[in-house]
Amino acid sequence: MHLWPLAVYTAIVGFLVLAMLGLSYVLGQRHQDRATGSPYEGGILSEGSARVRFPAQFYLVAMFFVIFDLEAVFLFAWAIAVRETGWKGYAEVSLFIAVLLATLAYLWRVGALDWKQRSARMLSRS
Repeated sequence: MHLWPLAVYTAIVGFLVLAMLGLSYVLGQRHQDRATGSPYEGGILSEGSARVRFPAQFYLVAMFFVIFDLEAVFLFAWAIAVRETGWKGYAEVSLFIAVLLATLAYLWRVGALDWKQRSARMLSRS
């Protein structure tokens, strides 16, 4: 059976995790000052609740960033291997860029990138 190295590795990793958790519990500091439980970020004390509702536009922009940032990885890989790929690689990367530009044009056309228009629509509905 060839699974014994995996079992040994899993046992070692489990032991290390338990050892680190145990040591941090035993050696860790235990204090409960007044300011210990209060949120603090960047030198500014928080005001109000930490549960803030973000509009969906923030998440859309994050998804668009991931999609259009991932293109840089593919273009960088193509740029490294441009001589080996030849004209066929050039045609493929041109098609890839054309699809990305068409996607960007579509998002622009439907107003997914225009926050002012969407917020004005939301205000007019209420």
